[in-house]
Amino acid sequence: MIALRRRELLGGLAAATVLPALPALGQSGGDASLREALDGLATLPDYETRLAGLEGVGLASLSPSAAIDLRTIRSALAIDSQLARLVPGGKADGPYRLPRSSEGIWQQANGAAAYALLLERHVGERVDPEAAHRRFEREAARLGARADRLMRAAGFAKGDVGARFTAMFADPRWHYADDDAGRDAAVADMNRCLDAARWALPALIGLVPRASLDVSVRRISRADEAAGKQGYRQLPSPGQSGAYFVDLKHIRRRPRWSLGSVVHHELLPGHMVQLPIEAAANPHPLRIAYLPAFSEGWAIHAEQLMADHGAWRGKPLDELGHIHWLLFRVVRGLVDTGIHHRRWSVARARAALDRLQGVPAYFAPFDMDLDRIVGDPAVRAAEALVWLGLADRARGRRGVALRRINQQILAGGRKPLSLLPNIGSEV
Repeated sequence: MIALRRRELLGGLAAATVLPALPALGQSGGDASLREALDGLATLPDYETRLAGLEGVGLASLSPSAAIDLRTIRSALAIDSQLARLVPGGKADGPYRLPRSSEGIWQQANGAAAYALLLERHVGERVDPEAAHRRFEREAARLGARADRLMRAAGFAKGDVGARFTAMFADPRWHYADDDAGRDAAVADMNRCLDAARWALPALIGLVPRASLDVSVRRISRADEAAGKQGYRQLPSPGQSGAYFVDLKHIRRRPRWSLGSVVHHELLPGHMVQLPIEAAANPHPLRIAYLPAFSEGWAIHAEQLMADHGAWRGKPLDELGHIHWLLFRVVRGLVDTGIHHRRWSVARARAALDRLQGVPAYFAPFDMDLDRIVGDPAVRAAEALVWLGLADRARGRRGVALRRINQQILAGGRKPLSLLPNIGSEV
């Protein structure tokens, strides 16, 4: 917990800062042969042939990272083979993409089976869409109840949670000034939050790459702001510090208490820990393509780790900001399963967003996000399910046990959830 003695914190932080990087896994002859085979898959005509092309590769000759490549891609190719037969006419030049349906995948003749397979491919373990939908409902209700208590204490007692978030986001008491001084103040506040996260890393994760600590929050340039560029990451590399360039063009849409979880998601313990570890493991690009939800799932997990560690203790408004970001993830998942599994209309999905979340994420207006969810089934649900799956595995763990599971999650880069210990999973 955050009450660790100062000596323990200093010792742990020193250990974290002296680790130059998690070493890249050496490529054996088996690794090289696998990579050559994976590189050649795109030239093969269909998923069955691609899967057959990996039959002669054995796990015993592979490094841990290459073994994750093989297990991930074999499983995904088998799913793609089924998807291409169930819903023909999609794009097969990489991970199979189904033809777009105007209202949801259920419009396809085999839509229900295809949706379950897509969830399985993105998450890396079997998922019952109905169980996932019910899990999202429970999580949204739990988060909404927490928000309700905090909102009432802040003087916002009328209306549903979404309406009250709308009122709180619009309240000028918590806005930064819409000028350079206000934007600089926002960045300074975020960097103070980042400093606190550095102190928490030894307790939550243990050793991390040295590069992960050489990161900061920076403003997007005025030229990028004028061009409408959104926030982006610059990963640390030799000779270059890492950074998250935060989009503050519409700064009055970003109240002070909404930015803390952004730091933990985008920087520490989020993407700036997971992505450098993954880069050192040198995963094959196909593994990255088949598991797009993992990195987001880890970063959401990182937000929750910091909250559980006490980051928002005594800061009810910042806790509300954290809850709003989690609601964004959960309600996205709920809308995904709602549209594609429960056959919700887009209007019903939009009503759920308004009622449960109220204010869209800064970078994801509701209508734009809904269009993406309709056109790319299972992705947003998978992001939330990966987060919840990681949270299930970390639940109740403290000290060494918590650090051990988080190291297992991170080691070798993104991976199917089926490759992690499955303790306490609710879905």
